[in-house]
Amino acid sequence: MTPDGVSYYWRPGCPFCSMLRRGLDKAGIRTVDHNIWDDPEAAAVVREHAGGNETVPTVVIDGVGMVNPSASQVAEYLMANAPHLLPDDFEPPEPGLLRKLFG
Repeated sequence: MTPDGVSYYWRPGCPFCSMLRRGLDKAGIRTVDHNIWDDPEAAAVVREHAGGNETVPTVVIDGVGMVNPSASQVAEYLMANAPHLLPDDFEPPEPGLLRKLFG
């Protein structure tokens, strides 16, 4: 839906969506937000990337979907594939505890 940006698909009441939103905001990663409960077309995009399910959060960048990613995973993808979408003063978010422990 946003070929030149970061599309963030969410729904109200989703704690994973809230956690990712906070991480993206903290990292300064701008998104175009789509509430799948209000937008049937957005829900269809999520189903396309989530094996027919409406699993959120889902992030789509230039047609590549990530289902329930961490902010670090989104940042890593952007650094490798679309650095122009990162803010000029971007600093990668700290990895979570599990990632620190298990890689």
